[in-house]
Amino acid sequence: MAPNQEGQENKAADFLQLSKTKSLLQSDELYQYILETSVYPREHECLKELRELTKKHPRNYMLSAPDEAQFLSMLLKLINAKNTMEIGVYTGYSLLYTALAIPDDGKILAMDINREYYELGLPIIEKAGVAHKIDFREGPALPLLDQMIQDEKYHGTFDFIFVDADKNNYINYHKRIIELVKVGGVIGYDNTLWCGSVAVPPDAKMDERLRYHRDFVLEFNKAVALDPRIEICQLSIADGVTLCRRIS
Repeated sequence: MAPNQEGQENKAADFLQLSKTKSLLQSDELYQYILETSVYPREHECLKELRELTKKHPRNYMLSAPDEAQFLSMLLKLINAKNTMEIGVYTGYSLLYTALAIPDDGKILAMDINREYYELGLPIIEKAGVAHKIDFREGPALPLLDQMIQDEKYHGTFDFIFVDADKNNYINYHKRIIELVKVGGVIGYDNTLWCGSVAVPPDAKMDERLRYHRDFVLEFNKAVALDPRIEICQLSIADGVTLCRRIS
């Protein structure tokens, strides 16, 4: 076997293992160390309850990584975010983290195509005493974003926007929400390393869902890297998080 071919096969094998986890770290043991040392001991009891509930759901792979959610919570506090948006809610784990992080009079415009998933976690969000901060809208986000763009009162009003939804629309979301986040505000995009698939050969073994969205993620990553309206930072936490700070 040629050395180059062997190297590609090793990368593909590493990717298959990587795609089974929610972390890009070199070992599951190291990730568990982070969770058990720094994340779980400080996790709000309602967050833990919602996380455990979501783990039992058939689509639990959509659950945000706890260390990622903790990081975003700290970021929200550092930038004093008050008016926020979340595109892609699922059962509301990252949404609850946001609601706990922002002030009591803070607001989250939360959008998802599936109210049923959101309502699984809603009793726990209510138990945490932060449901009043959430304005949940069921349905595709793009039509609502288009409506908001047409009304100038929404322009530049959001401190923080988090996107964890259909990867094939990430560029379409970016084109719209860049107008809605304030200058100095932050947009966070989840899954921008897409289980590590962005760095493996195109013919690497992967399931069809990963392969289908891989090209969209690659296209999005290239687009935001060249966008002069933002500063970016791509983090290897969880499945890759790209932070975009609007500068103009």
